[in-house]
Amino acid sequence: MRIQSKKVWIADRFMPAQIVCENGKIVRVDAYDAAKPDEDYGDLRIVPGFMDIHCHGAYEFDTNDANPEGLRRWAKRIPSEGVTSFLATTITQSEKVLTYAVANVADVMESGCEGAEILGIHFEGPYLDMKYKGAQPEEHIAKPSIEQFERIQKAARGHIRYVTMATETDDNFMLTRYLSEHGVVVSIGHSAATFEQAAAAFANGASSMTHVYNGMTGYHHRNNGLVGAAFRLRTMYGEIICDGIHSTPEALNIFFTNKGPDFGIMISDALMAKGMPTGSKYLFGGNEIEIAPNGDAYLAGTDTLAGSTLRINEGLRILVEEALVPFQTALNACTINPARCLGLDDRKGAIRAGRDADLVVLKPDYSVEATYCRGVRY
Repeated sequence: MRIQSKKVWIADRFMPAQIVCENGKIVRVDAYDAAKPDEDYGDLRIVPGFMDIHCHGAYEFDTNDANPEGLRRWAKRIPSEGVTSFLATTITQSEKVLTYAVANVADVMESGCEGAEILGIHFEGPYLDMKYKGAQPEEHIAKPSIEQFERIQKAARGHIRYVTMATETDDNFMLTRYLSEHGVVVSIGHSAATFEQAAAAFANGASSMTHVYNGMTGYHHRNNGLVGAAFRLRTMYGEIICDGIHSTPEALNIFFTNKGPDFGIMISDALMAKGMPTGSKYLFGGNEIEIAPNGDAYLAGTDTLAGSTLRINEGLRILVEEALVPFQTALNACTINPARCLGLDDRKGAIRAGRDADLVVLKPDYSVEATYCRGVRY
């Protein structure tokens, strides 16, 4: 397959090029019009496929549901927003529920599915702080435990790749170090950590922060908190929900100005309500949530945000057009940065020979003309 455009994102800039794909891989990048293309996208932008490493579900499916058809439906439909790979994300629940949830993800991954590639599992909770739990059910919040994690990872058949936890509750950073030593990303989130505690967690293997600004200690010039750590620890990755609601466009600009182009990660933190109409109500972690007129999800009857319904292509538009973040920085946040964070940049996140043929064709308004997941158009 050959596709081309006068605007292909290569080496941090747009240039005319033709992409040659075989067996789900980019085998080479030729000059524009080097041979007759299968698709010529003219002046439309071709960029690497988007990665969403923190998303709970969509289209009335939640990862905790342990429903294989729901997970397959989600993977098949999410390329409509340019997402070509993602981490299925859990929410705090009983060990029994989490065991079924991760086993279901493992089953679908290993049997295969259409659409976006499921890269593994983001295990959000139950090792969280009570004060900053957000919509996570407090009755199932637990002390960090290597033994419990090992049981759940066994059920997941090793597919848990990323864990959100309040590292200040991890005695002597035992689980933090264990996860880091076993190739699992530790992300500080839903946490009451001070700046100093966050720096100590970083020194003991934590390498990311979960939805910066939300579910964490805020910034004050004499008490810098986790938000201050996100700004100052510049080689620590930081997820951020780019819907303009969880964080204003101004806050998004401040975050990326501090973080630079290489360590910010756009996430949706999307729920099963994504893709559903305003007023829809669902249970999330045992709590009732409702979709408000602004499109985001709140605990029913409150102003407490419970997650988003963000489409990643819309997040890119918000970052560039409203938050005034440079295009390279914004695009990196949903392509090469999450790939590097997960250690998958040898096959994801860039348009280069040898990488997966994960590609998005964007219209001028950031809507998606076409998405290629390992060479298959959706």
